[in-house]
Amino acid sequence: MKNYLFICCFLLTISCQNDKNKLEKPAFLIGNWIRLNDKPGSQTYETWNTNFTGIGYTKKGANTTFQETMSIISVNDTLYLKVEGVNETPTLFKFTQQTNTSFVCENPKNEFPKKIKYYIENKQLKAIISSDDFRIDFVFERVK
Repeated sequence: MKNYLFICCFLLTISCQNDKNKLEKPAFLIGNWIRLNDKPGSQTYETWNTNFTGIGYTKKGANTTFQETMSIISVNDTLYLKVEGVNETPTLFKFTQQTNTSFVCENPKNEFPKKIKYYIENKQLKAIISSDDFRIDFVFERVK
């Protein structure tokens, strides 16, 4: 009887630990964002919905010069950032680090970027997209 009780407690402990280690989708992304450090004459926006789908686009005057759709998806209990509209096929970036206010995702096979980092700092959404020798920094503020 003692062995049975021990095994039940052990299995319960392990199952609870798995729930704690399960990654949550990054709720800090949700909202409408406008880029503060854009090139002169351009304006970039990102919108993230509560279902963790988003759109990013850049306008120059009345013309949209860049657009991508993004989503946070789970594949086999692993989170990925899925980016569409840039390459012919969707590109997946695997989450490699995550906190309540940041995440890093990577795809070393992608030409650029290989690494994407999103984080909150001073109420601003910041993103860095990079490869081994080049990076672009984004600073967004929430649209009120």
